[in-house]
Amino acid sequence: MAFDKNAKIYIAGHRGMVGSAIVRRLQQGGYSNLITRTRQELDLLDQRATFDFLEAEKPDYIFLAAARVGGIQANNTYRADFIYENLTVQNNVIHGALKAGVKDLCFLGSSCIYPRDCPQPIKEDYLLTGPLEPTNEPYAIAKIAGIKLCESCNRQYGTRFVSVMPTNLYGPNDTYDLANSHVLPALIRKAHEAKLRGDTEYVVWGTGTPKREFLYVDDIADACVFFMEHGIGEGVYNVGSGTDVTIRELAETTMDVVGFKGKIVFDSSKPDGTPRKLLDVSRMKQLGWQAKTPLREGIAQAYASYLATLI
Repeated sequence: MAFDKNAKIYIAGHRGMVGSAIVRRLQQGGYSNLITRTRQELDLLDQRATFDFLEAEKPDYIFLAAARVGGIQANNTYRADFIYENLTVQNNVIHGALKAGVKDLCFLGSSCIYPRDCPQPIKEDYLLTGPLEPTNEPYAIAKIAGIKLCESCNRQYGTRFVSVMPTNLYGPNDTYDLANSHVLPALIRKAHEAKLRGDTEYVVWGTGTPKREFLYVDDIADACVFFMEHGIGEGVYNVGSGTDVTIRELAETTMDVVGFKGKIVFDSSKPDGTPRKLLDVSRMKQLGWQAKTPLREGIAQAYASYLATLI
């Protein structure tokens, strides 16, 4: 389906990191008929309110970027909240879209849906082939259910609900609260605060050996709009940079960008999580899309946006 610039597009979770990036990308692309609701205006945990909203608005397209998200500590601590809230929000939006006659939807998942120890790089076909990483299993199971709900709607009702699995994302509107943040924003904040204090060392969780792939959030937004504009309305697609770095390398690059001159100390009493998590992005490349933002450049932009929050 080709979208004109007046297509009515609902972005669920528009204040979050991914949702706000999708709004930026759509505005840059000349799309002006964007629908957004804050959590105060529309609680997506409320089924009736969500169904009524979608029935009244009948958007042409939905980007489902609303989710309860966090790093290892948050995932492991708030296990019941993560599975309940994510299942409920995505069920309400996806089924509400179906009831309202919405044909096109982009569901944002996560690379943590894949088995903990699956072969690298991770192909979409590895889904459900082994046990999940225990620390984020509740969140992963919710996201897997969302993928299967989209897939099942397509098969039963002929909808065009596509599922996008991003790697580790970072950038503007990220969470820098150390109790709930992911690894990169945590490293940015810790390096900045260590620099301000004049510390000689910088403590990083784990051993520093796990490898992670990172994607600047404006790149995932670009990929999501690419699906919409190219009429790709089914399947599961990994979206990442296609390269990974060790946590040690990531910490060193972050220190360099921030300008902290001390040394890194690894706290090996803290969990490492999955040993390696690199996505196979060949399916996306075959469609004609690939990431544009180099890691160091992205970290510099993320650091600038973090500094802006401190003013």
